[in-house]
Amino acid sequence: MNTRKRYREILARPGLDLVPGAYDALSARIMEYCGFEAISGGGYAAVGSMLAEPDGGQSNVRDYADHYARLVDAVDIPVYVDADTGFGGVHNVRRMVRAFERAGVAGFFISDQVFPNRCGYLPGKQIVSVQDMLARLNAALDARTDPDMIIAARTDAFHLEGIDAAIERCRLFREAGVDAVKPMGADSWDDSVKVFAALAGPHGYTMSHAAGKPKLTLAQIEELGYATCSFPSAALFAAAGGVKRAMEALKRDRSFAQVEDEICALDDYYDIVRLKRHNEQEQHWVESAEALAKGARKAAE
Repeated sequence: MNTRKRYREILARPGLDLVPGAYDALSARIMEYCGFEAISGGGYAAVGSMLAEPDGGQSNVRDYADHYARLVDAVDIPVYVDADTGFGGVHNVRRMVRAFERAGVAGFFISDQVFPNRCGYLPGKQIVSVQDMLARLNAALDARTDPDMIIAARTDAFHLEGIDAAIERCRLFREAGVDAVKPMGADSWDDSVKVFAALAGPHGYTMSHAAGKPKLTLAQIEELGYATCSFPSAALFAAAGGVKRAMEALKRDRSFAQVEDEICALDDYYDIVRLKRHNEQEQHWVESAEALAKGARKAAE
């Protein structure tokens, strides 16, 4: 089964699935190694890892497509990603969908912010008209060649116009034909109940470090009926904290002794990057080539 069909199955099955967010290929591999069945790739983590900058929409579709392709190539599980605003007008959206399909993502969400997109938890957000967002979605849906790839729509209207406006936008997005919708920020218990009553699922909860203290526990999120809970920036913050502590220790103590238990063991690292399989493949290819060459020499004698 391909990863797109698999992701649709994950969204449809009962219970809450936890979906951590990868910031690069290695973090994606670690998540798979730890047993997660799907991962996400977000703009916040992508910009942080690629540019060491806050997420203000300063990257472009080619950088994102290349970045997501590396995540996909590192794992055998579905990768669900952030498409920002589609990176421009409707023709840019069409090209984005084709690029993301080639990258192999299982699905993506596109937002109704003005271009360039910024992190939904940062101030200064603006949204386009409903008509303009529907045009983006029409372009995305028409450009999709694999019907199994999830196309979702997110609105940032909640913080600007309130929950009723956000729900109405999502209702129209659903009518346009997208697979899922998300009123970003409507994530308290009462708001979630209202969203579930008004909009068909599957629904995904976002627990981002950029949002501050979580409003709900995982038990509450599952009780409400969310299909997934994503952690788009947890790995990024964990990695930044780990590297910062290790480098501070090296600078301060000229030693890693104080942080040794936080550093990945060599054997674990080689397991994660699949050194054994890497060497076995190399040996197989070399031995196969030697066998072919030997056969050719015998045939020529």
